[in-house]
Amino acid sequence: MTLSIRPIHSTDLSPVLELNQANTPEVGSIDADRLEFLVDESAIALVATAGPAVLGFVLVLPPGSTYDSVNYRWFADRGDDVMYLDRVAIDAGHRGLGLGRALYASVFDRIETDHPDTTRLGLEVNVEPPNPASMAFHRRLGFTEVGQQQTPYGAFVSLMERPVGSDR
Repeated sequence: MTLSIRPIHSTDLSPVLELNQANTPEVGSIDADRLEFLVDESAIALVATAGPAVLGFVLVLPPGSTYDSVNYRWFADRGDDVMYLDRVAIDAGHRGLGLGRALYASVFDRIETDHPDTTRLGLEVNVEPPNPASMAFHRRLGFTEVGQQQTPYGAFVSLMERPVGSDR
């Protein structure tokens, strides 16, 4: 399998939406309009592909977005040097092959190159409903918990961050 990581194009929106919806509740359910808004607001919006197939994606929002997520706002309230990884999803049949690590490496490379004022990357992982695989993955990548909160959509989350520029 030859993996390519590239920016999301408009032709990717449909398969990205399908992948997002297949990964709920680990990522929040959205519709096509909300996805288009998130991609437009993102400073980094990438897909991992093999040929024409979209196998994964990631969306990272910058400080100053109009995004109304309580998790985004939690990080936004703590400084303008943090970017927020809103969602990442990998096709179920392609997990465990390094796609997540490759997407995160690309995110960190792009932050370091294109967003030099960013010192931290923040995200959340569900504690309830539990998502132990994601929690373990993010801890292996060096993310640490900096808070927790109950969300209005019923999940209880661990708010995690990692310095930019630290070893991957």
